[in-house]
Amino acid sequence: MNIFPEQQEQQDLELKDNPSVQEPKKPWYKRLFEDDQFDDVRTFTFAFLVALFVRSTMVEPRYIPSLSMYPTFEVGDQFLVDKLSRIVRPPHENDIVVFEPPTVLRERGYKKSDAFIKRVVAVGGDRVYIHNGRVEVNGIPREENFVNENPNYEWGPGTVPEGYVMVLGDNRNNSYDSHVWGFLPEHNIIGRALVRYWPPTRFGTTFF
Repeated sequence: MNIFPEQQEQQDLELKDNPSVQEPKKPWYKRLFEDDQFDDVRTFTFAFLVALFVRSTMVEPRYIPSLSMYPTFEVGDQFLVDKLSRIVRPPHENDIVVFEPPTVLRERGYKKSDAFIKRVVAVGGDRVYIHNGRVEVNGIPREENFVNENPNYEWGPGTVPEGYVMVLGDNRNNSYDSHVWGFLPEHNIIGRALVRYWPPTRFGTTFF
């Protein structure tokens, strides 16, 4: 059947004016981003993605499960880990670092997801000797007024390889650390302790 132009135009007008003819329904993903009723969903999703990005690249919360870092940290203390600084600078002496278990600990049953926290006492190239209740680095005794007690064990002397650090717990005689399992590869470091936020009475950034 042939339809003249004026007839086609009239049919188009009828279609537009006919309320029984509905416009195609928007796909769900367009409605999610455009409809006002999904404002809360969009806000929550955006906040979640931002939090996920921050946690994976910048900072993340951690808590203390043991007394290996006592008295600097007590069981239940919560703190933020700075994950950016490890990208822009190498670990420094006295940094308190959170790290993944190195290979030697993985071989002893620890999982990659397990995390440790210890204090860096020496970096690559340093010579360490623990004796007579003191930790000596390059022949100089470390000043450690933050430890629970002086070490009652002997270690070394030994030199920390480049790309590694030596880490000890502040609770020297109750810590599973480098004096037991060896040096820590720098690439195992997740980040360094930035600020303790719980409990509020111990809020602060001074860890030594």
